[in-house]
Amino acid sequence: MIKKIDGYVIKTFFGPFIFIFSVLFFIFVVNIIWIRLAQFTGKGLSYWEILKLLSYLSAIVVQLVLPLTILLSAIMTFGDFGERYELAAMKAAGISLTRIMLPLFFVTFIFSLFLFFFSNNVIPDFQRKAKNMLYNIAATKPALNFTPGQFIQQIPGYSVKFDKILGENGENIEGVFIHKMANSYENQQSIIAEKGKFVPADNRNYLKLVLFNGHIFEDNIENVEYTQRIKQPDQAIKFDTMVSHFNISEIINKALEAEKITDDYSFQNFIELNKTIRKAKVQNSTILNNINSELVNQTNGFVSYIDKSKTKIALTPVPKLDTLKKQKKQEFLYAAYNKIESVKQLNTAKAEQIQDLHAYYSRIIIYQQRIFAYSVTCLIFFLIGSSLGSIIRKGGLGLPVVIAIVVFIIFYVINLSVENMAWSGKMDPYLAAWLPNLILFPFGAWLTYKALTDSQLFDVEKYKALFKPLINRFSKNKEHARYR
Repeated sequence: MIKKIDGYVIKTFFGPFIFIFSVLFFIFVVNIIWIRLAQFTGKGLSYWEILKLLSYLSAIVVQLVLPLTILLSAIMTFGDFGERYELAAMKAAGISLTRIMLPLFFVTFIFSLFLFFFSNNVIPDFQRKAKNMLYNIAATKPALNFTPGQFIQQIPGYSVKFDKILGENGENIEGVFIHKMANSYENQQSIIAEKGKFVPADNRNYLKLVLFNGHIFEDNIENVEYTQRIKQPDQAIKFDTMVSHFNISEIINKALEAEKITDDYSFQNFIELNKTIRKAKVQNSTILNNINSELVNQTNGFVSYIDKSKTKIALTPVPKLDTLKKQKKQEFLYAAYNKIESVKQLNTAKAEQIQDLHAYYSRIIIYQQRIFAYSVTCLIFFLIGSSLGSIIRKGGLGLPVVIAIVVFIIFYVINLSVENMAWSGKMDPYLAAWLPNLILFPFGAWLTYKALTDSQLFDVEKYKALFKPLINRFSKNKEHARYR
């Protein structure tokens, strides 16, 4: 009988679990599509490439969807048991609530192990593949957004204009004008061609352009005196075919930075991240020591030398301001003021650098710890969900959904808050990664205790009876109209 009940409980749980996971995953993926829609349009990507990129980007969504699905499914399952009086029947048969929850606890434990494996092995690999695909998209010519008949300066160091852009992927061009941007003391160059074609380059950091039937106009005036420049004749070179390479690595790097997927630590598993953390810690220590030495030297150029020297150095005594003349006194004060201002500016600049170092170090630690922390969140959400479901005794998509969303929003807000605090240096990153679980676990344990003791936690009549004496004290009895 017990085994049949276990099978029935698990079967009842998996029904809403599959449905809720599908819906939530679809909602999160639609959000990704909405945010990244501009990437997919006008890039010449096939439907298969778009689906593959979406699958890589949406892998990290599982970290949030799975705990929320467990929370909502547990509430709905035990809420249905309570609403149909099945929970009461099981307790009447001598089966405790703990025994009823046990099979689903093991199922949730398996899900938590799956989430750890998925976060530790699959997500880093998918993040790496997503970056490679985004790199390929950013390295293609359409990413430059050429417009026919208009000058653009997106290619570093050049101003270009194409009269016509033809071809399925815009690879053929006509009416080419390319001008190398330079000041009046550098060599000047302009290229005009009847037509051209974009060709894939061996190095993706370069844009390869083959031009046909054109001229190169050059003025080699760099390091040449003005009188010689006037005498120097203009140079024009005619060509039938010319191949040009333009360095677009800066454009590609900016595009990758905009995707927020440039952090290599997101491509590593839990063990590999330990090496990255140690490496970042050593680098931060070295940089902080250099900053400290620079600030000390800026404050007093003799301090570091005096501290390291064994012999005492006789320094020139500093004169007292009261003994100086007015002009000399003002010079001393003005020099001291400038020194203080320069130190303040240097301190402000270094504070931003230190903040960036700490934020990057904290991101690595939080990312590593959440690989394991989110797995524990699944177990905590199950305790909360199963306890709430057995207490409220309401199934379906009404009240359980509202309660689950409220709990998840609280968890998500705590997550973001402690994350920002860790990045700003106000909280230890290890504590920040685990604090949401540390806050919700006592709440889950308390709800479990209330569920085991058949607490009427959500009974409205109980609270009405509790406040009834207070309400009666401040309210007047209304007489019937016939007795007035």
